Amino acid sequence: MTPEPNPSPSNSPESIATLENLNGATPSVPAGETTIVPTAEPEKPLPPPPTRKIILPEYPKQTTAEMSGSVLILGSIAGMIIGLAIDNVWIGLLGAIGAIGIALRLMWPNWGKIWMQVIPPTWRTLIVASFGLLAGIAGLLMLSGSNTEPGTRNIQINWDAVGALGELIGALGQILIAILGVYVAWRQYVISKDLTIQQNRITQQQTIDAYFQGVSDLALDEQGFLEDWPQERAIAEGRTAAIMSSVDAEGKAKILRFLSQSRLVTPLKRDRLLGRPILDGDGGYAEDRDHGIRVIDLNVMLAGADLANTDLRWTDLSEANLVRANLSKCDLVKANLSRAVLYDANLTRADIRGATLFYGSGESASPRSRTEFPNYTTGEYTGAVVERADFTGVKRMSEEQRQYCCAWCGSKSRETIPGGCEGIPNKLGR
Repeated sequence: MTPEPNPSPSNSPESIATLENLNGATPSVPAGETTIVPTAEPEKPLPPPPTRKIILPEYPKQTTAEMSGSVLILGSIAGMIIGLAIDNVWIGLLGAIGAIGIALRLMWPNWGKIWMQVIPPTWRTLIVASFGLLAGIAGLLMLSGSNTEPGTRNIQINWDAVGALGELIGALGQILIAILGVYVAWRQYVISKDLTIQQNRITQQQTIDAYFQGVSDLALDEQGFLEDWPQERAIAEGRTAAIMSSVDAEGKAKILRFLSQSRLVTPLKRDRLLGRPILDGDGGYAEDRDHGIRVIDLNVMLAGADLANTDLRWTDLSEANLVRANLSKCDLVKANLSRAVLYDANLTRADIRGATLFYGSGESASPRSRTEFPNYTTGEYTGAVVERADFTGVKRMSEEQRQYCCAWCGSKSRETIPGGCEGIPNKLGR
């Protein structure tokens, strides 16, 4: 006697509802002794083979007026032929005049479209004005008193003058055609130049993407940690230095944002034995401004670089050499410029809201030194070198930033700082 199977809990509504998880995947349920497993599935009908459709181009349909006009033109031509065949002048003339009139009526809208599409608006006005000028001059010459006999009001047409005027009009037409040819050539040059610029941008972006991938492969190992081997860091720095000299300002800004957000230019706290970066407990890596090691050190890669009108927000440019760099109209919000060399840099109309120019207190902060170590507690030797920098029109400069720049930028740059430097001593001494 076979015992009855116990009711399976999976058959209840609650268990059925839990068979599907949140990701939409159904977990596999092992079949027990009492589980009924179907041995065969019903055959599914095969889907019909896909049919290939040929889509023909759609052309505008001929309107009723156009069809009627075409019939009338053919009828007028037939009438003209019949008039010529039976030697009847009037029937032939009516057919010819009718064909000309109807043809002009049908051609006029199309010629208007060609006129609007081919001729630029400026040239339309010029062409119409030229014809009006020539017609007015011809009318004045023909209606002036020099063309009338003395004592009469009859106008005599000087056909020699008309012929000379026709030659003048022909010469002017040739000049206009030459000008139109020059305009077309210039437009072709502009279009070709735009296409070349667009192609260069695409090629540059592909080069930058390849650089991103190559640096990522060098900086990350199988465990996902940043490597600290000198050879790999040297190769990464070499790649960065090479690409920095071959991209434009926007390309440089993209690279700097990538390096900053990936913490490749930030000095990280590391294990002195293994060289591994240490986590800060908040899901990131801990910084060590005193003894940290950067994966990529910018050094002099940005000296004299053109970074005008670019987005450099939240970038880490600390200790970078930016001598004579063009940072005009840059967005430097929250950028780290501590110990950066901004000697003779152009910061005209740059936005430096929240930018870090030094650490510690503004009273004790001083620019970096070649012989002294920085003190990130007091701010000594942690500041940026701002001598001879141009601060004309700098946006959102804080009072603390203004105090530091006035104290260490020198007498020449003090005149360019918004708000002036009155009452702030010149600690630089020159």
